[in-house]
Amino acid sequence: MSLLNLSGISAFYGTSQALFDVSLELEAGEGLALMGRNGMGKSTTVKVICRMLPHKDGTIHFDGQDMARVPSYKAAQAGIGLVPEGRRCFANLTVYENLIAAARKGHWTFATVTDLFPRLAERHDQLAASLSGGEQQMLAIGRALMTNPRLLILDEATEGLAPVVRQEIWQAIATLRRESGLSILVVDKSLKELATVADRAVILEKGRTVWADRFDALDEATTTRYLGI
Repeated sequence: MSLLNLSGISAFYGTSQALFDVSLELEAGEGLALMGRNGMGKSTTVKVICRMLPHKDGTIHFDGQDMARVPSYKAAQAGIGLVPEGRRCFANLTVYENLIAAARKGHWTFATVTDLFPRLAERHDQLAASLSGGEQQMLAIGRALMTNPRLLILDEATEGLAPVVRQEIWQAIATLRRESGLSILVVDKSLKELATVADRAVILEKGRTVWADRFDALDEATTTRYLGI
């Protein structure tokens, strides 16, 4: 049984339809890349998975549970951890306070998160607002890990960051894939970095699933047609 299964999902913002028959699957311990050009429905799909946006048609199951009427906080309690686009740290809390705000018992603690991101240990008493963009992104990932999720969703986790910081974060994500056994869904555009963490890929075009296969099956014709690369 898949850990996450979306089948025939449609979703709306008011009267404007954003998703049309979106389907994807993710197995336990798998890495899945969710790809597409800007505005094609990737973040909307993430919102549906995290139950921040209701869907109209189709089904969504997580670990065998029908998530149709589950509120977002219950989705988090079920084991879905989100690193949102734009980081969204609690600016007026310290690094330590951000990390423990939604912590749940499990492998991921302040100690294990700061092993992954040592810079957070160095800044544990600093307000999140005083951190650099890269440090805030590390904090956002650490905060999601502290919920001890079964599925970690990273929505544009390295967008707008300096190349050296991007590389540091991608290395941490690769470590998670290699050592933690977490299922990871990554929304990003960088094929080179995604290749280090993704087993399979799903591409969205105008709110529809148009391609789904193993990541290493992505060819030049597909990327040119759907990703503009």
